[in-house]
Amino acid sequence: MTTVLIADDQPLQRFGSRMLLESQDDMTVVGEAANGSEAVRMAAELHPDVVLMDIRMPGLDGIEATRRITAAGDRTRILIVTTFDLDEYAYAGLRAGASGFLVKDAQPEELLSGIRAVATGDAVVAPSLTRRLLDAYVHHLPTDPAADTPAQEDPRLAALTDREREILTVIGQGWTNTEIATRLHLAESTVKTHVGRILAKTGSRDRIQAVILAYDTKLVEPS
Repeated sequence: MTTVLIADDQPLQRFGSRMLLESQDDMTVVGEAANGSEAVRMAAELHPDVVLMDIRMPGLDGIEATRRITAAGDRTRILIVTTFDLDEYAYAGLRAGASGFLVKDAQPEELLSGIRAVATGDAVVAPSLTRRLLDAYVHHLPTDPAADTPAQEDPRLAALTDREREILTVIGQGWTNTEIATRLHLAESTVKTHVGRILAKTGSRDRIQAVILAYDTKLVEPS
């Protein structure tokens, strides 16, 4: 059973999400938060598998709430739900530690599959879409302080082998595991092993965070 906390300042949106989620045999809503502060408090108390996090909320917004929840080190994963497709705030939410994002007008099946994906540790945004999102908005947002450090000197990359650094670079360019295997002449199982090691060594929660790391450390530049 996947437990979900809904964080949204609109009662009707929370009601609709609850009705959808509770119609599923494998999901249950453990709480509702009307703002970011409530979301942080309830996530700490309830330890949900997934938080559906709105970005624009009064007081503490969804981005800062995401940052605080993920910084706590719990198993809870965040799925950003934003009003506008490719909203510039979605990038900030992903950088804050969210595992993916969806738009509020997504089909119900997309929301459900997104929750299930995030709950199992996968990223919701496909690599190619991640690349387009970051390309579109990375230059609008404040840079991470670590981004000023040259890639070869960044401590997050220090433990990577040359092959792992190469694979992290192409992950940042939006390549899927299949594409990496084909273009680098590797078995797909080998690619998966490399990706797992990259995530572990860099402390990245998932593939999206690895893409952001590739941008932050200048392995990949916005097009």
